[in-house]
Amino acid sequence: MENQPTNELTELGDRIKNLIKEKGLKTMNVAHDANLDSTNLRKYIRGTQDIRYTTLLRIAAAIGVTPSELLEGLQITKKG
Repeated sequence: MENQPTNELTELGDRIKNLIKEKGLKTMNVAHDANLDSTNLRKYIRGTQDIRYTTLLRIAAAIGVTPSELLEGLQITKKG
């Protein structure tokens, strides 16, 4: 079951999507290189599924960027 997107997940998903496009990659190939099902990668891109740290590392490597490039400048909402 998919979760409702949060601002942070949506922003991260947009960044992943834009980097894939900028690099001229195909989502299906990035999913394969990151050892992910393409359906799950699409959920990450839409911001409807939380991304584990290890998954984030694999996605970054598959795109050819560092994890910090994916996370740099993301607006994190402090809870509590």
